[in-house]
Amino acid sequence: MGRIATFVSAVLLVASVGPWMPQCQAQGLKDFLLPVISQQIAGLWRTGTVDLLDHLCTYNVKPDLQKFELYFIGTVTCPSWTVIKGESETRSQSGVVNDAVKDFVKKALKAGLVTEEEAKPYIV
Repeated sequence: MGRIATFVSAVLLVASVGPWMPQCQAQGLKDFLLPVISQQIAGLWRTGTVDLLDHLCTYNVKPDLQKFELYFIGTVTCPSWTVIKGESETRSQSGVVNDAVKDFVKKALKAGLVTEEEAKPYIV
């Protein structure tokens, strides 16, 4: 079961069981589940750095809900090198940064900032 399905299941469990429990027990359940759910939601956003062709670049990942399906939008920028912005949108949280890097390198190749040989490992 994926992280999103687990999250949705937890929310539905709390919503369906909470009203039936006495107040003191429901409060304990809320105190337990709220931090767990908050961590899962906060984990959907990511920011970091990556060394790309000897340049320090920044990536950002954010979630996007489209027709009740979770997608991830990724961007890669290298502000000390160029204004090119690599972008991707996918259902895969683990692959969104790789897709954004691939898009960035393709744009850098088209702009003449990298050679085909330098770009090859990133776009294959």
